[in-house]
Amino acid sequence: MVTSLPLSLLAPVYSFVSSHRLSLAAFPFSATAALRLTAWLYPTVSSAIHHCTPLYAGLILLAVVLVLYIRSTRVRAVYLVDYACFRPPAALRVPLSKYIEHTGLAPCFDDKSVGFQSRLIERSGFGEETCLPPACHVIPPEKTLKAARAEAEQGIFSAVDAVLAKTGVGAEDIGVVVVNCTLFAPTPSMADMVVRRYGLRSDVRCFSLSGMGCSAGIAGIGLAENILQCDSRCTYALVVSTEILTSDYYSGNERAMLLQNCLFRMGASAVLLSTSRARARHAQYRLARVVRTHAGHDDRAYGCVQQEDDAAGERGIALSKDVMPVAGDTLKAHMTTLGPLVLPASELLAYALSLARRRLLLMAGQKDSSKPRVPDFRMAFEHFCIHAGGRAVIDALQRGLGLSDKQVEPSRMALHRFGNTSSSSTWYELAYLEAKCRVRKGDRVWMVGFGSGFKCNSAVWVCIRSPVPLDSGPWEGCMHRYPVAAVQRD
Repeated sequence: MVTSLPLSLLAPVYSFVSSHRLSLAAFPFSATAALRLTAWLYPTVSSAIHHCTPLYAGLILLAVVLVLYIRSTRVRAVYLVDYACFRPPAALRVPLSKYIEHTGLAPCFDDKSVGFQSRLIERSGFGEETCLPPACHVIPPEKTLKAARAEAEQGIFSAVDAVLAKTGVGAEDIGVVVVNCTLFAPTPSMADMVVRRYGLRSDVRCFSLSGMGCSAGIAGIGLAENILQCDSRCTYALVVSTEILTSDYYSGNERAMLLQNCLFRMGASAVLLSTSRARARHAQYRLARVVRTHAGHDDRAYGCVQQEDDAAGERGIALSKDVMPVAGDTLKAHMTTLGPLVLPASELLAYALSLARRRLLLMAGQKDSSKPRVPDFRMAFEHFCIHAGGRAVIDALQRGLGLSDKQVEPSRMALHRFGNTSSSSTWYELAYLEAKCRVRKGDRVWMVGFGSGFKCNSAVWVCIRSPVPLDSGPWEGCMHRYPVAAVQRD
């Protein structure tokens, strides 16, 4: 009885043949040409090959198949071709005094809410140039779908226009589009907006990520990396990160929900990734790895950042007091996964010995009075791009990781100049490092962000070509004023 092969075995064979059909079809012709050339150059060798032609042909075919198989299974490196950040026009800037004045004039806030927001904004670490969308400059704010779309188009299209102009990549070359925005999820999606605006090809793969918080930008990088490595037809991926503030401005008086009005500001980034070896010669960074940690199985972690309606029916994002403890616990779990992948062997050994010592003392009934050893991630990275979620977030990470003021300077300065731009903030920080000419070939950059759910995501980049910025990007015109010493000391 004849039994058919299962589809699970035929699928890889079909995929291999279809991916290399041109090479396999050309094999008989190239092999014949090689044999004819050998016969003409070396008649004696040709006579020996003539008597064993099937054997040699089989060996050559086997060698070709093995080479093609190894190339197809090898993980392709993903490179950062270039990126761009949206710099809002000066007309949209919101000095602290203006924000406090508008809050006091808004009829939706009572005196306690006005006082709370005033104190919060004064301690936020913001400068006088952070920006809000046009709809938030009127009283009361214009929370319409039309205004939200206009904000999205202004930020996203400006960033994408800039990155395409810098790289010279045509819209027809982009095979993957990932757009992430936590609160605004219109129909058609924001990824569809990009496809329509730039006339991308019909087989482009589009993804719109929503509800994932400030770590969604790194999640988008990981998604694009997986697609580029799995599908050889996709050479370029465009990853856009932004947050739309217009439609979700909170007009109530719950303190836990007022934080979003004070902390978030306009911003957007567009990142172009590629697996093209030709592009690798001009790329600035290679993506070493993306690591993601999700703590959603814990009720406290899941509910510490929640979109909900208050008692009056006003919708907003509620940030509980558990946010910072949850972020610390999630970061510890994340570092447990990330550490073995990036730390040198000497640091891993020292940490393992410290952990073994504490366990032996515990088994012996003795108490170890010394502080637990924290792995020194400064040995793994030269630069740190910590999500500029607020002064408290940056302060906690600086203490926990033992970082210097200079190492957290990009995060503090991005918070001061642009505010919390959500998932795009780490790219403003990388632009700061490049504008200061601090990144050199061989340096490793750690991007880390936190998001609702609760998540902690990391992207590790290796600089393969020292950046030579032609301008300061989003920091153009203000780079000479930074770092701001007063903010750095706080």
